[in-house]
Amino acid sequence: MIIRFLSVCILGVLLSTAPGLAVNPDEILDNPKLEQRARDISANLRCLVCQNQSIDDSDAELARDLRVIVRERLVSGDTDAQVMDYVVDRYGEFVLLRPAFSPRNFLLWGTPLLVLFLGALAAFSYSRRYSSGTASPTPLTEKEEQRLNDLLDRKRDQ
Repeated sequence: MIIRFLSVCILGVLLSTAPGLAVNPDEILDNPKLEQRARDISANLRCLVCQNQSIDDSDAELARDLRVIVRERLVSGDTDAQVMDYVVDRYGEFVLLRPAFSPRNFLLWGTPLLVLFLGALAAFSYSRRYSSGTASPTPLTEKEEQRLNDLLDRKRDQ
């Protein structure tokens, strides 16, 4: 009884660590080379429903449709680049998990660098202002100094 329970637990752990590919058996191509090309392409295409998964990992219906399109294009003789171009033309650059650097998406790639540069500039400016002595306190006026001395004298007398 305990051995059966342990074996089921171990099997569960092993299965949970296996990669969870969502490719259905009816989608798999007979030609292993074409299937591998399809998997390589699918690994670089974003599921438009899940958005953080490749279409190879997603169970969404749209991801399944994209996997079928990729395989149909490969069977019809398209190169990998032609398949990618077809999908990008149809769905936009958002479908790429790793978008290419281009003037069109410069803001996507440049914004983190711009924020980092502005933060460094602000930190540098802040540190220069306070290290140059301009932030030293202003001296007390005679009236303020007299008031302070009175308070200190009163404190000593207590």
